[in-house]
Amino acid sequence: MSRVLIILPQTDFDPTEVAFPWQVWTRAGHAVAFATETGQPAACDPVTLSGAGLPALARSLRARGKAREAYAAMIGDATYLQPLTWAAARAADFAALHFPGGHAPGMRAYCESAEVMRLAREAFGAHQPVSAVCHGVLPLARAGLLAGRRTTALTAMQENIAVALTRRALPGHYRTYPETVEAEVTRHLGAKGTFERGPLIPSFANAAAPHAGFVVQDLRYLSGRWPGDAWTLAERMLDLL
Repeated sequence: MSRVLIILPQTDFDPTEVAFPWQVWTRAGHAVAFATETGQPAACDPVTLSGAGLPALARSLRARGKAREAYAAMIGDATYLQPLTWAAARAADFAALHFPGGHAPGMRAYCESAEVMRLAREAFGAHQPVSAVCHGVLPLARAGLLAGRRTTALTAMQENIAVALTRRALPGHYRTYPETVEAEVTRHLGAKGTFERGPLIPSFANAAAPHAGFVVQDLRYLSGRWPGDAWTLAERMLDLL
């Protein structure tokens, strides 16, 4: 059995990008712990979880039923209710680290945190398995860990579609920063790095289709784009563990 640490923003993370990996890893017999900024349990983006406020054309942005079920089970788990603080967490105490994403403004403190970046540097420095998806790739890129590497993250097309579909109903909710995630991550990759966008029409991975997601692997670093890649990302992490 291995211990995996999921580093969470205090609010606004994507429920699927956390709950599906938690489900995959715990079912495989691994222990999953959590770390938040304050040491209090985190709360996901309520819009993505419930769909409240999403216009009809944007209903696909709501977390799917199986992901909502996994999230409900996860937030009742004792380890979720007793997270570490970012400052107290040490990568060396775990076999692997996971950096999920999200879209809403609450993600900013996480993406900009020196402590979150420290954890990423510790894990990369020790050659530990690390997974990141969506905006979770940003703190790794900002920590200078992805220069010259292969990665994916939330693509500009995916981000811009979500922004366009919700511009009137939820202005700014799906635009965490003025620059897209793809644009910033690509800058940090440098001339020798590669940003991989994956299939134009993405598939959604789950227990019935575990390998449907798109995942980029660079040595012991795994990355995904959106909630639909989270299950496949978690399965690939099992191989590294």
